[in-house]
Amino acid sequence: MNTLKSYLIISALTLTSLVYGQKNSNLIEVPDGRTISAETLNQHISKAMDSLKLPGLSIAIVNGNKIAYHNTFGVKNNKTKTPVTAATIFEGASLSKPLFAYFVMKMVEDGKIDLDKPIYPYLEPIFPEGTVEEKSLEYYKRLTPRIILSHGTGIPNWVRGEPIKIAFKPGTDFSYSGEAYQHLGAAFALKQGIDWGSKLDSLFIKEAAIPIGMDRTLYTWDSKYENAVANGHLKGNVNSKINRFKKVGPGFSLHTDAEDYALFLIEMMHPKNITEATRDEMLKTHNLFKENNALYIETGQTGWGLGFAQKPTPNGLMHLHTGNNQDFQAYTMFIPEQDYGFVMFANSDNLFPFLEKLEELIGEHF
Repeated sequence: MNTLKSYLIISALTLTSLVYGQKNSNLIEVPDGRTISAETLNQHISKAMDSLKLPGLSIAIVNGNKIAYHNTFGVKNNKTKTPVTAATIFEGASLSKPLFAYFVMKMVEDGKIDLDKPIYPYLEPIFPEGTVEEKSLEYYKRLTPRIILSHGTGIPNWVRGEPIKIAFKPGTDFSYSGEAYQHLGAAFALKQGIDWGSKLDSLFIKEAAIPIGMDRTLYTWDSKYENAVANGHLKGNVNSKINRFKKVGPGFSLHTDAEDYALFLIEMMHPKNITEATRDEMLKTHNLFKENNALYIETGQTGWGLGFAQKPTPNGLMHLHTGNNQDFQAYTMFIPEQDYGFVMFANSDNLFPFLEKLEELIGEHF
């Protein structure tokens, strides 16, 4: 088995539109109660992409328990002009986290891990000296899956190989941390006696992805997707390097597309593979933001469940997550009260200006 240290020091990844793969209803309902035609949405998306020179996009909208709209636009690679199609997959960036949280909760339901039991005993046998600074070690030993999934660890987002310094007593405040998700992934794999590469990914696919219909979603690389994956772009320049992740990065290594991820949103609103009680536990507020929290001040988000951020809206409580691997960006949200879900992936660093333009048509989504 690979050493824990090699897994834990993974850092944040430095981190004219053509339409293909259309699959949608004639009319799409949006959260404010309006209906929009697929043709109108297609035209608006194409115009916004052209104005921003957004290379490629996969986007889906859920109404009720069905995908009401799915479409792909643009190109996988600005140089080759290879079009994005329904078969194209994107890096999911931090949209990895809520899906991994769902997988963990399925494992909690199956008795394979305890939501409130510290993860340190699983890591201790191979825990490298110096992974955590000495004065933070007692706090580290208190970390549980619940605290990690709701970002209450006090661990920085990424430590980049430096000793972990925990900023506060776990469970008493908020600190978004991909690093903590890495530790949870390692602990769970060790508890199961498997590696945190293909075997952990295979377990995720078997227990979480396939049962809800996600058949092209994975955390580690599979060569069968070599010709399907999009290239990332920074400031319009194509990145010829493809990240072929060999280990599960619960916080960043997902490859997927909008149609597949929309099935996850449906599962969150109409669970079949997990119980409603487990779903409800995921969507409860487990980390309520303090009034001085930057996200609360800047975006109106009020807290975090087990996997998703939360934001009250006039249409109901929104559960959301952003993703940013720099040359790939992603965004998802859903509002259970409206039976509405939305997800999109782009192979570039300008998805969020695009979202602002899209909101001019479909209303507030962030």
